[in-house]
Amino acid sequence: MTDKILVLTTCASEQEAERIARALVERRLAACVNILRGLRSLYRWKGALQEDEECLLLVKSRRDLFDRLRAEIESLHSYELPEVVALAIVEGSEGYLSWLERELVPGPPD
Repeated sequence: MTDKILVLTTCASEQEAERIARALVERRLAACVNILRGLRSLYRWKGALQEDEECLLLVKSRRDLFDRLRAEIESLHSYELPEVVALAIVEGSEGYLSWLERELVPGPPD
């Protein structure tokens, strides 16, 4: 198991997605963010079924940065309650995981 995570969040527009992605990478809370356009979301919100077009962000980061990353997404996001969920990256290519580590805020010493 690695200490790397994949964080998912959705955005109302491509412009918002790009703004959030850029901020996370510039602040080194994410090494890379993929923006997937054309997502169709169906969900229940405040008792009613909703359907929206959204963009999905795939945010590559590290577990010890999650609280800061979550707070940053929440502060930049237009949604009242943005999705911010983290999935563990169990394994990955050594070269990619090393690159990811180099691009993030330095972690605590071992």
